[in-house]
Amino acid sequence: MMPPPAPLAARPLGRTGLSVTPLCIGCAPLASMPDTFYPVSEAQALDALRAVFAGPISFLDTAAAYGDGESERRIGLAMAEVGGLPPGFVLATKADRDLDSGDFSGDQTRRSVERSLRLLGVERLQLVHLHDPEYAGQRFEEIMAPGGAVDVLRQLKSEGLIGAIGIAAGPIDMMMRYVGTGAFDVALTHNRYTLVDRSAEPLLDLAAARGVALLNAAPYGGGMLAKGPDAWGKYMYREAPPELVDRVRRMDAACAGHGVPLAAAALQLSLRDPRIASTIVGITRAERVAQMVELASLSVPDVLWAELAAI
Repeated sequence: MMPPPAPLAARPLGRTGLSVTPLCIGCAPLASMPDTFYPVSEAQALDALRAVFAGPISFLDTAAAYGDGESERRIGLAMAEVGGLPPGFVLATKADRDLDSGDFSGDQTRRSVERSLRLLGVERLQLVHLHDPEYAGQRFEEIMAPGGAVDVLRQLKSEGLIGAIGIAAGPIDMMMRYVGTGAFDVALTHNRYTLVDRSAEPLLDLAAARGVALLNAAPYGGGMLAKGPDAWGKYMYREAPPELVDRVRRMDAACAGHGVPLAAAALQLSLRDPRIASTIVGITRAERVAQMVELASLSVPDVLWAELAAI
């Protein structure tokens, strides 16, 4: 029998007091959202989570909105099998708006966190992000106001129900505005620091200057930079424009010329950046855990990085 893989070395997650592995398992696809990702049965999701808990990556990311609680419910089932969150693991989730009305009031924030606690089967959440405020019915000023969503997250922290507070959103200008308030320990960006999109650069710099830990999700842009444009034609969950498809095709060819999978370069672009505390990659199958670790460990020559930058 093969011995279990050695755990990846953890590093501090900014000022949170948490330590996380440089790779993080994204659990959005495990909710089975076929319009965005792929259909995933409960049995398949549980198999994948068992592999995670037995593997070297000890950081998981989910959200209340993923499958409207289904991702959290499945994680809760898997954790119950192993007697709770294994020692050394960090599980992050996100407080969400009401998906029907768009309400992201303080009351809704508390309801979201309390449901996450129930579905996950835990008494405390280590890290909770304010999630996707760009879709909220409330404006920035209302979300940051006394009694608003962020104030309630602070209250929940003082009550001992949550630990660190993060912000996870799409638009970079919005992310920078929230990080600039000083209210957040962690910032999570997605799809905007990849081989073909570096628009998150100003956010990475701001977070580093402010001492805010930065998490980079979706380094594959939703799949294209892992599978190639001919196998997966979407980028950021939408059909990719021809110019982007052409660039990815050229990058894939450059990688092939050096015997490096495109997916390895896409992943390592994020892993090699000292401003990024951890890189979040979604999985749907148990074998993806070992494959992710292998891609992270492959050698990528400096000359290839130069070729990719030129493209």
